[in-house]
Amino acid sequence: MDSGSVALLRELLSGSGWLDRARELGLALRATRSPGGLLVVGTPDEEPWHVTAHLADEARLSGLPQLAPTLVRWSPPEDAPPHLRVGLDRLEQAARGETLFVLSEQQAPVPLLERVDDARRIGATILAIEGGDPELTGLAHDAITVPRDGLVTFDGAQHLVSAAAGELERRPGLRARLASLLDKVSGPHLTD
Repeated sequence: MDSGSVALLRELLSGSGWLDRARELGLALRATRSPGGLLVVGTPDEEPWHVTAHLADEARLSGLPQLAPTLVRWSPPEDAPPHLRVGLDRLEQAARGETLFVLSEQQAPVPLLERVDDARRIGATILAIEGGDPELTGLAHDAITVPRDGLVTFDGAQHLVSAAAGELERRPGLRARLASLLDKVSGPHLTD
């Protein structure tokens, strides 16, 4: 999904509450303290390559190095490049100030839930996009549930959250601030 498609999706979803939830989760992802401290993990059948790539792009384009993700894999090949060789043992090393971002469209497997619980106990922040798993939702500090027959697909929710994570706050320029000040000082404009 390109930026134009994300913009169209945002327009279609305005007023639905989805954009606010995506923005909240995106801001929570930004609270990660260091590059590589955003650990992204999926299930054994669905590794979250797509959202990991989008978060890496958002980190680079927005100048927010804390969004640079670490893809955590269930069975990484030993001959893979170092950044693609990070296994589940990395979750055991999760620390306070790091974020574990779990993506699970189906019921999360018990071994994943156990590792998430351990990371939470250590002090890592747990965030999730999930498909209706009450156990994963219960472990997460913040989660978005994506219903199977809802307005947004699981893939669409990932795009909304990753785009929201990289959004930079736009502060009003000097001209806009002066206009606002002038309106406040001069009082309401009355017509005859």
